[in-house]
Amino acid sequence: MQNRTVAPSSRLLWTLVALAAALSLTATGCNKLQARDLLNKGVQDYKANQFDKAVEKFKEAKRLDPNLKTARLYLATAYANQYVPGSPDAANVEHANQAVQEYKEVLEQDPSNLSAIDGIGSLLFNMAAGPPPNFDMMKESRKYHQMHIKVSPTDPTPYYWVGVIDWTLAFKANQQARQDYNKDVPAKKQIKDMDPLPDKIRDDFAAKYGADVDEGINALNKAIELNPNYDDAMAYLNLLDRQKADMVANPDERKKLEDDADLLIEKVKEIKQRREAHPQPTS
Repeated sequence: MQNRTVAPSSRLLWTLVALAAALSLTATGCNKLQARDLLNKGVQDYKANQFDKAVEKFKEAKRLDPNLKTARLYLATAYANQYVPGSPDAANVEHANQAVQEYKEVLEQDPSNLSAIDGIGSLLFNMAAGPPPNFDMMKESRKYHQMHIKVSPTDPTPYYWVGVIDWTLAFKANQQARQDYNKDVPAKKQIKDMDPLPDKIRDDFAAKYGADVDEGINALNKAIELNPNYDDAMAYLNLLDRQKADMVANPDERKKLEDDADLLIEKVKEIKQRREAHPQPTS
């Protein structure tokens, strides 16, 4: 006799397919439940500052349910909380890099997620501060704050951070230019921090950082427009006005910028005094 393979009937075939699908859905559902349970346990570890334990639970929750965005965000934040700004230790820097990567994965799923955008912007700024400062990384941080502005243009905070970064870039370059100049001249001809820059140094500084300073001034003015009592923004606008003063050749224009900066300092003092006199109730 000849062996024959008997094909299953259509009804049996569909039954098997349906059973396989049901088992798959059951497994998926179990994974999602386990992921949420691990997320909740990880959050408890996170709140207890047990970040290593929290990281492992968030990683497993992410594996079980790749679409669980909250687990990804908590994982990134747990890594970020282990990063110590300014420490060059390789393990410390790796925490920051892992956090940035996790935030970027969130943005792949949700390009407008402000928690991820701000998380990357903050980490890159802290990492860029050095020493030594990393200007390229600082500019990359600025891109994420500008991304926040596109998503939420009425929020004053990202405008503030754009201004802070623009001032940092200009200030560090200004400092370095003064130090380099002073190395090559006698002590009696050296320039102090508040002195105008020599013509050649001033022109080079303005050419390289004028656009950053103008961008920062505009951003901080926008932050103050959105929040008229934004004293931190006023403080940095004062500092940027002084960087702008180091870019102009006309003494009257320089004095006007310095006077504007002094007025901002007085405004900051007024706001702080008013705030101290009328403290807001805490919840």
